[in-house]
Amino acid sequence: MKLSRIAAAVTTAALAPAVLIASPAFAAGSDAPAAGHQPGPTAPDRSVPDQSVPDQAEDDRKTILEIIAHPMASQYMKTAGLQAIADGPQAMRKFIEVDQHRIRIDDYRVAIARLAHEAGPGLREGIDKMFRDGVTLEQLRHFYEVTQHELRDEDNKVEISRLIGTGGPAVKEAGKKALKGTPADRAAFLKTGRFLAQASDDRVELARIDEGWQGPILSEAISKLLNGSPTPAELRHFLEVTQYELRDQDNRVAIAKIIDAGGPELVKAGLAALAGTAAERAEFLKTGQHEARAKDQAAKDQAAKDQAAKDQAAKDKEKDGQGNGSGPASGNGGTAGGSGSGNAAVTAQGGSGAALASTGAGDGTTLIAGGAGTALVAGAGLLLAARMRRTGAES
Repeated sequence: MKLSRIAAAVTTAALAPAVLIASPAFAAGSDAPAAGHQPGPTAPDRSVPDQSVPDQAEDDRKTILEIIAHPMASQYMKTAGLQAIADGPQAMRKFIEVDQHRIRIDDYRVAIARLAHEAGPGLREGIDKMFRDGVTLEQLRHFYEVTQHELRDEDNKVEISRLIGTGGPAVKEAGKKALKGTPADRAAFLKTGRFLAQASDDRVELARIDEGWQGPILSEAISKLLNGSPTPAELRHFLEVTQYELRDQDNRVAIAKIIDAGGPELVKAGLAALAGTAAERAEFLKTGQHEARAKDQAAKDQAAKDQAAKDQAAKDKEKDGQGNGSGPASGNGGTAGGSGSGNAAVTAQGGSGAALASTGAGDGTTLIAGGAGTALVAGAGLLLAARMRRTGAES
């Protein structure tokens, strides 16, 4: 019986150095993620130490120090490890066998949650699955080391395809090349390549805008930009923001010139556009000015038509007035009739036979009547003289 106890003690003493040598080798744990922002390593589970081995506590302390010294160890892992060392051999053993694994699960989940920043839809869906109940430490480790990169590349392929569908010639060419390359090629395209290709397309687009635009303000700004050394971001901002601000300035100048000599409707519509939005000014130049000009022309045509009708009515009235004063004249007491208006009266005063009054337009009839009256008076005088001679002869 005593010989068995002595043999067990000898065996234990022989194994102790091997355990002390092997412990640091397992400190990082077989499930530690690859280099990157991942949780710190773990140590493999061990059986409850035999307290009869005097160096076991020191071995556990060294193991914990190696775990928390790892560059990827979280602050939570460091704090818990130091606390276990302070609490003694039993706390250190519990940390190595239980606590470090639980903390690693939490640390992996924190690291995985951070991946959601700027993640695509596929990666976000995968991240959500890692927070379901029952997910093991091994599954978390594999997702962080392997699966996340696969899902990210799938999202990159989808994004590159979208850019190819909406981009210019340079973006299409570079995007198709990236799709045929490696995951690193696709990541590089989305990080920098797409912007360089977009800058090339933006230069072409700016030149096209300059060629088709009539306003001086925008054209001058485009020339200045292209002749300089703009960054891809500056070119994109000019196309997305600045060009519309300069277009509106050119539109304001154009509207002011249009209404300077326009009709009432054109001036009214132009002032309303100047007081409105940039879109309203663009619409005025596109269609509004023409509609306002049409209204002004219609009003002008109507005014001319009204004036013509007024002039014609005046002419018709004058013509009617002249027609009412013409026609045959009638006289009383044996007066002669003729063309003219009113009545003509001829009265002999002292045998002179001159016409005393006449109204209307004459045509010589009055002179003839005057001559006949003179002849009649002369005949009456001759007759009176003959009678006087006969009377003298008889006496």
